[in-house]
Amino acid sequence: MKARIPKGMGGGPQNMQSMIKQAQKMQEDMQKAQAQLEEEVTEVTAGGGAVKVEIKGSREILSIKLQEDVVDPDDIETLEDLIVAAVNEAIKTVDDKTQQAMSKVTSGISMPGLF
Repeated sequence: MKARIPKGMGGGPQNMQSMIKQAQKMQEDMQKAQAQLEEEVTEVTAGGGAVKVEIKGSREILSIKLQEDVVDPDDIETLEDLIVAAVNEAIKTVDDKTQQAMSKVTSGISMPGLF
């Protein structure tokens, strides 16, 4: 008894070669996008601009700037909270940009039987 593979599934060596080429192209595109993202600098603020963080796509913090009026020696806790909020938002922003860029690269790829 022979098993029959539905159309669009399998398809022999030519279809496999096509899928491999698509996967290789997608991998190259993802590497290019990742390299671009790693160098991109994003600026995020917290506390109405009281704390400003610059972060690279590689998640490296480049700078943290504070407005003078936010530095209150009697209220260090608020300043610490603002810095944490700004850094967390910067990391989230970079992660969101990375996810969006990667989904653009992978959209439209059709690999029957794999996804």
